[in-house]
Amino acid sequence: MASPMRSLLTDHGRYFQSFRLFLERSTEHQSMREFVERQLPDVIASIGNGKSTINVLSVGGGAGEMDLQILSKIRARYPGVTINNDVIEPNANQISKYKERVAQASNLQNINFTWHKETANEYESRMNAEKKTKKWDFIHMIQMLYYVKDVPATLRYFHSLLESQGKLLIILVSGKSGWNTMWKMPSFPLQDLCIYISSADLPRMLDAAGLKYQLYELPSHMDITSCFIEGDKDGELLLDFLTQTVDFVKTAPPELKRQLMEELRKPGCSEIRDGKVFFNSNMGVIVIEP
Repeated sequence: MASPMRSLLTDHGRYFQSFRLFLERSTEHQSMREFVERQLPDVIASIGNGKSTINVLSVGGGAGEMDLQILSKIRARYPGVTINNDVIEPNANQISKYKERVAQASNLQNINFTWHKETANEYESRMNAEKKTKKWDFIHMIQMLYYVKDVPATLRYFHSLLESQGKLLIILVSGKSGWNTMWKMPSFPLQDLCIYISSADLPRMLDAAGLKYQLYELPSHMDITSCFIEGDKDGELLLDFLTQTVDFVKTAPPELKRQLMEELRKPGCSEIRDGKVFFNSNMGVIVIEP
């Protein structure tokens, strides 16, 4: 009999509901902001040397929250320079929120925005079909490599678009995080929409391609205490996000639920502080040289 479990990516409404809750309960964006504040200036220190225009490509830009922070750092490093920011994002709802964010911001002078409603694969196919090869000074992929069909090929393609002083920045879950432990459990419904990959998988791919890179670890955690309270709606939503499954509590076999709840309490996944359970949601940052 077919399992009633469905990938969360098949239900956009439920996905964004659970994703918003994840952001509320986790320090993910805070950790990324700290990286942008403290370490990004060194990463971008030479991308715009001698240029009057800097071209930035955001792959999987979402609603633009992190994009605008990155752009503000680039503009601070290269005042007066025109920045062309292209965004690849397949979800129309996210693009709409991104445009609202831009319309409400007051500090985006000299920054031009172009949105492409397509996936990274579709962008590559379109550029190849049009025989175009636009070069970029800075490309970033934040929490999006899970949704490409062929990660090594995607990395090679976007790396090939870098200018001689350009940088490719990737952020995804750390190989030392609870995600990596959980993803080793079988039985979650991927349906070819998502792959489980962490920062621990990238060095092998990058070494094979002969690429130079630097690795950083970003500490982050998420309060998942409500996941252990039966009938708690927020807890159920967080479990959906953790397992990438629609209505996990209602559709998963009892043995899988038991196994998951056991796994979530283990030290490899979480730690217990002051009676609360905090999931290890550390991220890995990879900066790839041209």
